[in-house]
This record gives sequence, structure tokens and C-alpha cells, in this order.
Amino acid sequence: MLPAPQMNTEVQLRRLVLALFSIGLAGIGAELLALGHFEDQWQLVPFFVISVALFGAALQTFAASPATVRFLRVVAVVLILTGATGIVLHYRGNLEFQLETNPELSGWPLFERILHAKAPPALAPGAMAQLGLLGLIYCFKHPLSRRAA
Repeated sequence: MLPAPQMNTEVQLRRLVLALFSIGLAGIGAELLALGHFEDQWQLVPFFVISVALFGAALQTFAASPATVRFLRVVAVVLILTGATGIVLHYRGNLEFQLETNPELSGWPLFERILHAKAPPALAPGAMAQLGLLGLIYCFKHPLSRRAA
């Protein structure tokens, strides 16, 4: 068992990480709304995942239990997978556009153009993956998980 001051520090750090997680999710959601990121059904997936993740963070804040920690852990993994899938989709979209505008491009020059494209930004979905990792950090060795084990 941790001494009281260390336990207090752990609780405070966990709260800060969860707050940062929630603020990041809200920020990405607001940015996607501002960009009009809802042209097809695939572009709605981040909104759904962000909503579920914010719900999980709220549950953890107001009704913490071993089940809410597990739920948040699963949501964090889904955020990572969603971010990785988004990178692939953005990359493919940029690849098609670059090849339509210049079919002669290939190799490193094509890769560079894809990564430097502004719309859609190829690596932007990586921010969701980062937030997923932050969610996993929050859940790592969480006291409620230890009690349940």
C-alpha cells in the first residue's frame, strides 16, 4: 500500500491525465465539426468513437468502478485503432488525388507529396491514437483494476 502523500499524488495525476484525455477528445471533435468532417459514413466514425470515449471518461469521473476502468481501456484501444485506420484512409485519399493530378509521380516524391498534402492531412488521425495511448496510461495499474484482480 502506498503512503498517503504518494497515493494523493497518484490520484491527482490520474485526474489530470483524464482531464487532458477529455479536453483532447473535445478539441478533436470540435475541429472535425469545424472542418465539416461528415461527407460520408466513414467520416462519422470519429464522432461516434469520440462520443463513446467522452461518455467513458464521464463514467470514470462520476461513477468510477472496475467496470468503468475496463470500459475506458477498451475505448482507448478503439481510439488507437480508429486513429490508425484514419491515417490509412487519409493516405489513400491523398494517394488517389496525387496520382490524378500527376500520374508520373512515384516512389519517394509521391510519398512526400502525400504526407505534405493539406486536405486531408495524412497524419492528423494520429492525434486520436495519441489520445488512446493517454487513455491507456490513465488505466495503467489503476487502483480499481488492482482491487478487481
